[in-house]
Amino acid sequence: MWRKKGSGDDEATAESVAWERRPGGMLVQKRCSTSGDSPAAASASMTTVVRVRVVYGAARHEVSVSSQVTFGELKKVLAGYTGLQPADQRLLYKAKERGNSEYLDTCGVKNRSKIVLMEDVSSVERRYLERRRMAKMESINRAISDTSMEIDKLGDQVAAIDETISKGKKVADEQISTLVEVLMRQAIVVEGIPAEGEAVFKKTLQAKRVQKFVETLDALKVSNDRVKPVFVSTKWEIFENPTTNPWEFFD
Repeated sequence: MWRKKGSGDDEATAESVAWERRPGGMLVQKRCSTSGDSPAAASASMTTVVRVRVVYGAARHEVSVSSQVTFGELKKVLAGYTGLQPADQRLLYKAKERGNSEYLDTCGVKNRSKIVLMEDVSSVERRYLERRRMAKMESINRAISDTSMEIDKLGDQVAAIDETISKGKKVADEQISTLVEVLMRQAIVVEGIPAEGEAVFKKTLQAKRVQKFVETLDALKVSNDRVKPVFVSTKWEIFENPTTNPWEFFD
């Protein structure tokens, strides 16, 4: 006996239908290859791999990706082919630039579709400015490093003078004055370095070192004036004529 389908059967059928949201936001009925497929298997069966043709200047690349990836994810794949970072890429499909969050399938990308890759001009300018900034910072750090080495040598001379005076020996005033002048010239060199960022701290540190050495020499000059000069007198020993030996006399 045949039983007529009622509204209850239609409701049961509607409830048994599985739905899924596509990457573009569209709600569609989930397709299953067989009635016994699990939801995971059904979702995997819908994934389509497309081979797209990417044109980058004179270069041509064929890339196999899932049709459900975004253009942002495609940029990451293309970085391995072109060496161009994702942030520096612009992808055009059908003469329209596509955003990173747009999906390939919702934009109509299919197998053998052509996508144009261009380098972002603004990113090129950013990289150029960044390279200039890094080169400038390297030059500043090198200048500070060279100055630091010179100050180290002058610091050794200050320590040597300090040691001499502490032993009660007088140092020539010209030696102290000359060393102060050399340190002051280094202070001018440090002041002329156009530092910025972290280099400002390094520059300030070297300026303080020079100031400390100059102050030390000023104190040593006072101590040096108090040191009494040591006069060394030479005592000559007088020898008497030696006794003549008998065998030295000849007939």
